[in-house]
Amino acid sequence: MENLLWILLSAMVVNNFTLALFLGLCPFMGVSARVGTALRMGMANVFVLTITSLCAWFLNSFVLPHAPYLRLISFIVVIASLVQIVEMVIKKVSPTLFRQLGIFLPLITTNCAILGLAIFQTNRGYDLLEGLFFALGAGLGLTLALVLMASIRETTELADVPDLAKGTALVLIVAGSLSLAFMGFAGLLST
Repeated sequence: MENLLWILLSAMVVNNFTLALFLGLCPFMGVSARVGTALRMGMANVFVLTITSLCAWFLNSFVLPHAPYLRLISFIVVIASLVQIVEMVIKKVSPTLFRQLGIFLPLITTNCAILGLAIFQTNRGYDLLEGLFFALGAGLGLTLALVLMASIRETTELADVPDLAKGTALVLIVAGSLSLAFMGFAGLLST
């Protein structure tokens, strides 16, 4: 159980996919204007990451043990299918959220954090439970990064920011600062 918590904490904070490994930057930069939207996008990513982890384990265990050359294309097909399902469900359940997430919802398909999870999980040889904890940690880490960025962006809207730093410049400065802060955790866990 202790190993599972280390995997979760490592993926969430120390090896944060967005702020330490620089994966999943598209939704990080695009959907982090409002905390509510960022939180919902993070939860959609947690769901897709968790199901991707389950599917990657299944593929690695039962379908692809003798055909590793099919691994990457199999992961891509699974991820694209999962994102389509998530998109259809969100469109049906919450049309407002669907409009808020806009183009960034289908872009989960090309989110390198999702594919990176499947590849990292495979390369590290995680079993089913370890893979699920890894996916949950990665998803929560991505959600943490999105919510932190969104809360800072909402706060800076009320601040007196120099014209030179407004807009994209401020977003990049904040993203770099958050990344530096999270890189300070490097070396704390060896997972």
